[in-house]
Amino acid sequence: MALEITDANFEEVVVNADKPVLVDFWAEWCGPCKMLGPVIDKIHDAHSDQYVIGKVNVDQNPETAAKFGIRSIPTVLFFKDGEVKDKQVGVAPENTYVEKLGAI
Repeated sequence: MALEITDANFEEVVVNADKPVLVDFWAEWCGPCKMLGPVIDKIHDAHSDQYVIGKVNVDQNPETAAKFGIRSIPTVLFFKDGEVKDKQVGVAPENTYVEKLGAI
């Protein structure tokens, strides 16, 4: 299961991470987010030794969502060294996320 990332722990989990980070911005009421959730969890289970994989609930953590200009969900941001390196808006196949992680 992917890590729960909040406004309070974002800097510790994402900015200070020593490996690439995937952050899924989602909400309970979002149908496509519910489709993507199990894919993100599967990536976490398969690759947590190489990457940090987490989720931000935009309704519960509006500061973080606003900071990165999240206007549509699901949006997945890819971080390295605390900076956004890539982004995927909407639902994509699992390999898209894994390839983007590998490329940063």
